[in-house]
Order: sequence, then C-alpha cells, then structure tokens
Amino acid sequence: MSRHMRSGSPITCVSLARRRAWRWLLLPAAPFLSSVRLFASTIASARLWPAQEYTRLIIESATPLSFQWVTMKGPERLALDLDGVEMSFELVQLPQLVHPSDPYVQAIRVAPFKPGVMRIVLDLKTEVNPQIFGLKPFGEHAHRIVIDLYPLTPPDPLMALLESDPAAREYAPGTAAPDRAPAAAGRPSAPSRGDGRRRIVIAIDPGHGGEDPGAIGRRGTCEKNITLAIARKLKRLVDGEPGMRALLTRDDDYFVPLHARVQKARRVEADLFISIHADAFTTPHAHGSSVFALSENGATSAAARWLAQRENEADLIGGVNLNNGDPLLAKTLLDLSQTAQIQDSLRVGRSVLNGIGAINALHKGSVEQAGFAVLKAPDIPSILVECAFISNPEEEMRLRSDQQQQRFAESIFGGVKRYFAQNPRLART
Repeated sequence: MSRHMRSGSPITCVSLARRRAWRWLLLPAAPFLSSVRLFASTIASARLWPAQEYTRLIIESATPLSFQWVTMKGPERLALDLDGVEMSFELVQLPQLVHPSDPYVQAIRVAPFKPGVMRIVLDLKTEVNPQIFGLKPFGEHAHRIVIDLYPLTPPDPLMALLESDPAAREYAPGTAAPDRAPAAAGRPSAPSRGDGRRRIVIAIDPGHGGEDPGAIGRRGTCEKNITLAIARKLKRLVDGEPGMRALLTRDDDYFVPLHARVQKARRVEADLFISIHADAFTTPHAHGSSVFALSENGATSAAARWLAQRENEADLIGGVNLNNGDPLLAKTLLDLSQTAQIQDSLRVGRSVLNGIGAINALHKGSVEQAGFAVLKAPDIPSILVECAFISNPEEEMRLRSDQQQQRFAESIFGGVKRYFAQNPRLART
C-alpha cells in the first residue's frame, strides 16, 4: 500500500492497522489464498518506499527474525531468506506493492525456499548497492528487517542543484565562480549568478518522511506530508527570487536520516538551513507558531527540551543503519565551535518569527533553543520552524489548506529575505 500512500492524498496519514484492513478490501481474491495459513506467521506488515534516492523495503514482525541474503546476476536479483516463517497474507500481497515507477525494483516474488525458510526475491532493474539490517522495536514499530537499495553512484545534491540552475551551467565541475576560491579537486562550485556573484543557497528540510510519519492530527493529518507540501511551496518562492536557489533534503515520501540532511546542506555549501515541521503536544490546546535554533547550553524551556528529544528520535523511528561506517552518524555535531553559527541562527530565526507571526499566532514571542540534531551543521545558520500544532484541531485544518500552506511558505520566505537584506555579508563569498 505504500505506493497508494505516495500517489494519493498528500494530507491524510493512514494508520498501519487501517492499511491492513484496506488490503483485504482492495486486493482481488485468489484461489490459492484458501490454502494459506494466514494466522501462522509472525509477519505483521510489509511496506515498500520507492524513491529516486533509494528504495526501502520493510518487513515487520512481532518477534525477532533470523535472515540471510544474497545477490545474484543474470538478471540482477536480491534474495532474502527468512527462517521459521510461513506464507501469510502480508507476504502474498507483497508483490503488489511494486510500482512501475520504482527506479530499482522490477518485481517481487515470494515462495518457500526449503522447509522452514521463506524466500523473498527482488527482481532489480539495475545493479544496486544494498544495505540490509535489523531494527529493534521502537515506538509503535515492532522488529523490522530493512532492505535499502542504493544506486551504485549516489545522487549528488550539488550536481542536482547545478543542473537545475541554467545560469550556473557555464561553470564546469571542478571550477570556481569568478569571485570564489578554487573548488576542491573534483568538487563543483556552488551555483553562481550570470554576473559572477554567487547565489544564496538555502537548504529546505521537510521534516520526517517514509517510515517516520511525524505527528498525526485528530483528522489523520500526517506531519510528513504537511512539511513536504510547505517545503515545496517555499522552494518555488526561493527559486523564483533572483540570486537565490533552494535544495530540498527530500523531495518525496521517504526517510532521510538526520545526519544526512545536514550533510546535504553542507555539500551544496548552503547559506541557510530551514527545517519545516508541524508538531504535536500532549494536549490539543497548545497552539501557535515557533522558531527554534540550536543550543549548546541546554534548552530554553522544558517544552523546547521535550520537542528536541522527540525530533531527535526520528532516526530510531525511520530506521538508521548503525553499521554503515559513516563517521557523522554516531556524532552529527562536528568538533567545531558553533557559537557564531548559533548567533546567526538566532538572527534569521527572529526575522522568520516576525514574518510568520503576521499570519498566525505565536506560541512564544522569541526564538527558543534546544539540542536539535538536525540543526548541528557547524558552518550553516540553521533554524527549525514549527508552523503550527497539528494536535490542535483548528490549526490542523489550517495546515491542511493549500492556501494556508502557501501563506506559511510566503511568511517564512519574507523573513529569509529580510535577514539577507540586513546581513548581506553572511552569504558565502
């Protein structure tokens, strides 16, 4: 059902239990289902998250699963063997999750391999770099097996930004714009204007995604869909402004680890990082917009501390491979002083807070601070914007409105423009 979630309504976040119920209604009955022992399996669900960046398959079970995997060629395939698993409805319907637009998966086949072993075969469209790992239960998730299929050559966010910017194409990879220091060997320069001046690059981060839905409102509104909708609108505004370009840390419904969001912003040498959210609180009465910056000395309030802890759990919910050898994964915060970054973040945060306060009530009239992992780029001013409380019924309705989403985007963009007008030298030179 993942493909239905991705191609359907951009607002409603369907619960796992309801997705299971829908599968019974949507999938055609097959004669062999009568012989399937539906209630003998420990498989709770199977989900597929296709995206250009990578495709993720999730197998979830109530109990830990023992598994082995192997890749095969002629044609390209990946086989996952599950020990002690019998055929179940979740496995029967797994092949129907494959969408023709999936960049990496052509088809999925499921069948007994030998007594006591169930084999899942992924027929691949191209050679991939697979990462397969298990996740322990966290939150509402049980035991999970994760199959991530990455392209052999991962997408480069800087090259994507250059290719989307016609004015920057005259600068070939490995060369610098006229007013910039030479780029590192093999590294393309950031987008430049036709007059030789470097464009301001803004990294826009739609919070959550994929396995991590974020907060869910009473009407079923899913935070990850709201953040992506507002982020896309904000990107269009930025790209339409002369001298500015924007990068989305994710452009579809898939999970991006917190450290990877920071890495993407640093890869394009962003001048500003904006993380878009629409969080929830324990009561429906909390309301208003908020802007947060990083803190090295503790949170400015108990609510800010609670929110940062909740947002920093995104990696545990979305599912991160802790064994991939990434040096920034275990320590997102680099060993560099962030005092200057925090001061710049507070400046832009105040400007954005003033802008968003013109269209929505403010939860607090000042920029708050806490230890948000996604704001820890040491050399990029970074803010986290809570547009509104999705747990508040009235604000949830505003967040669902396309018109209100546009107003949120415009108010954030207005604050960004004022910041750079007042601090022009903070853009990299």
